[in-house]
Amino acid sequence: MRRPVIVMPVHDPEGQMLPHLKAVTPQLKRVFGRAFVSITPQTRDTHAEHTTWLEEEEFFRAGFTQPGDPIGEQFLSLYTRAVKSCYPEEILHLAFSDRVAFALQSGYREQFIADVQAVKAEAVPLLFQRSELAWHTHPRNYREIEHIATRVGELVLKRTLDLTWCHLAIQARQLGKVLPRVQNTDLSVLAEIVLRLKEKVGTKDVDWLAWEHPFIEAREAEHLRRERESSVKETQKRLSYVIPIVQLLSELAPAG
Repeated sequence: MRRPVIVMPVHDPEGQMLPHLKAVTPQLKRVFGRAFVSITPQTRDTHAEHTTWLEEEEFFRAGFTQPGDPIGEQFLSLYTRAVKSCYPEEILHLAFSDRVAFALQSGYREQFIADVQAVKAEAVPLLFQRSELAWHTHPRNYREIEHIATRVGELVLKRTLDLTWCHLAIQARQLGKVLPRVQNTDLSVLAEIVLRLKEKVGTKDVDWLAWEHPFIEAREAEHLRRERESSVKETQKRLSYVIPIVQLLSELAPAG
């Protein structure tokens, strides 16, 4: 049986995540057949050694984003490259490198691997959602702002979807049909992909999507949580993609 493919953007100008990605690569190779990654110019320019490693490591199919490209276009370019390089029936795991590195180096490792390996073609697209336990590890401003999108989605769609998602399993052919229809160019592209799959996508709540930043940044969790909760910048960052998601949902709402 062909192993699934993992697809991850890599943006790490501080160099905090890349050593973790390198550390879990042997585990990734046991679970996934290949990994498609996109590397931002900031990451390439500040961490050439790790960038070279990603390019030379056969497991990774590395590409580079263009300077100035909006984040949504960066994601779409990466996903399009993966779709074009894979067989239509191959299962792609659209994920984030820091989340995956955390899951594989924590007590969630076995459950993460089991959940990935349990995904079957007949069950995709499948959206892995943060469980209540996972959500409660995140800063309060993260939870409350991102839950706005979820709550509006419940009112419009009559179902609960984590529209600020972190992990989606989908066949290449399914993703290939959706991508040409995606119009947004900011981080709300993630929500738009799921919204265009809303009649088909299944969900599974998982604990392994707990907040990864304390581990990746080697910070004490409670101190970092308080720091992020008091940060206006962090609040504005989340509003910058939740507001477009709410707009997308308003366009889906039935008239009258």
